[in-house]
Amino acid sequence: MAQWLRYRYQGQIGFGQLQGEQIAVHSGDMFNQARATGEHLKLKEVVLEIPCVPSKMIALVDNFHALVTKLEHAVPEEPLYFLKSVNSFLAAGQTIRTPLSYSGKVVYEGELGIVIGQRCKEISEADAAKCIFGYTCINDVTAIEILQRNPGYAQWTRSKCFDTFGVFGPVITTDIDPMSLHIKTILNDQERQNYPVSDMIFAPAKLVSLISQDMTLEAGDVIACGTSVGVGSMKTGSQVSIMIDGIGRLDNRFE
Repeated sequence: MAQWLRYRYQGQIGFGQLQGEQIAVHSGDMFNQARATGEHLKLKEVVLEIPCVPSKMIALVDNFHALVTKLEHAVPEEPLYFLKSVNSFLAAGQTIRTPLSYSGKVVYEGELGIVIGQRCKEISEADAAKCIFGYTCINDVTAIEILQRNPGYAQWTRSKCFDTFGVFGPVITTDIDPMSLHIKTILNDQERQNYPVSDMIFAPAKLVSLISQDMTLEAGDVIACGTSVGVGSMKTGSQVSIMIDGIGRLDNRFE
């Protein structure tokens, strides 16, 4: 297992492996034979960036049995998803901000994120596992009152793609069994979500395979696996954390 991250240090962006409170600096391409330089940086000396730079984030809807049951929705026969735009991406430790054009409720959604490690298109489920580089924590933030505001059109893109609404990181963890994981969301020291990945309708390799039938996935792309029960709104000044044991803890403030 390795934990990869990107950081800013002395005005430059770099990447490496997290080793306790230090970063083992690497050069080259994180997804293709990255090389250790031998240099180490202290974690407290750097500013964390998003752990990769996706060309797109694909986010699932109704992908957990518990939530589908609660909402009285039918179990989907194929993945239901939307895209989050690159302007929404936000790193750990940075501030989620309500857009000036919106005054309604803003909700958190704690999720597991799949990080793609190589280009893949129309691949089988068996081959999909080889295309997964690792996993990360995601907070899929939503301006929830916009989503269904127009009865003629559900506004997934607008409600999900405001600046700072695509939060992920702080690391990408490799060589871990995602189906053994639990996802927790902590809002102001209170646990709001705690659910097992094993309740997922379309598991990671299946998701990658099915989505690759629709669009080419590039190295660094992220698939947000969807959330389960316990989604709620954040108040100004809230601290929100997405925790996945074995992967990490994604901490952000909401303003």
